Amino acid sequence: MTLSRRPLLIVALLALTALMFGRSPSVAAADIVFPEAVPQGAMVIGKVPPDSRVHIAGRQVHVTDYGTVVFGVGRDASAPEQIEITRPDGTVTHASVGVTPRDWPISRVDGVPAKTVSPPKELSERIAREQQRVSAARTRNDDRIGFTERFIQPVEGRISGRFGRQRIYNGTPGAPHSGMDIAAPEGTPIKAPASGVITFADPNLYLTGGTVLLDHGFGISSNFLHLSRLNVAVGDHVEQGQIIGRVGSTGRATGPHLHWGMSWFSTRIDPQLVLERRGQ
Repeated sequence: MTLSRRPLLIVALLALTALMFGRSPSVAAADIVFPEAVPQGAMVIGKVPPDSRVHIAGRQVHVTDYGTVVFGVGRDASAPEQIEITRPDGTVTHASVGVTPRDWPISRVDGVPAKTVSPPKELSERIAREQQRVSAARTRNDDRIGFTERFIQPVEGRISGRFGRQRIYNGTPGAPHSGMDIAAPEGTPIKAPASGVITFADPNLYLTGGTVLLDHGFGISSNFLHLSRLNVAVGDHVEQGQIIGRVGSTGRATGPHLHWGMSWFSTRIDPQLVLERRGQ
């Protein structure tokens, strides 16, 4: 896609967002456009004047050359997201995006190895170290714009786990599910859902097994868990559709599947909403 077509793409995406969420865009001014409301777990794309400074959730965010910004709304968000826009001339405008609640069913997962549910002290320390490494990779704030692409599903298959559901492992409550699980045979190729750069790649994390993080820019990233094989390394630039690894059942898994998660920095967002928002 040529750079000259990017502004038209963003306008189309904003219209799709409004249609998807059944709302009219919230227009704080003629040159500022955000959806009126989005569901919990959404990735939100908005439009501001180019060269503006924008703060969302206390964070200054990147603005593309044509005025696009993006942010994520968490699973448990309830209050409207507040946005502060400082135009190039110094005038300040505020906008807000409402958050609509979703129903979060309980998902029970039995047959998980007991030591992955209640690990001993030495394993708990290892898990904490590994999670810190993954969290550090999510702090990147590159100005690449892979997040503007029409995301594709990385693996075809039955959706066996959905974002946001409360997980109970072997009867023990765990954290809400942070992505979508796609059941697929061992060794199935995994495609990059959008372009980006690999910021984390490790074949042997305790809980998540083979793990890859792909940064799409502006704080938006994808993570792929339980891989049996990694085809990429940290620093690799990948294009949408490129094979980044193979489906497996490594780490805390009861069978072969891909866990695909997405984040805006540390805020987890729902990949299925991202696919739906792009007309998938």
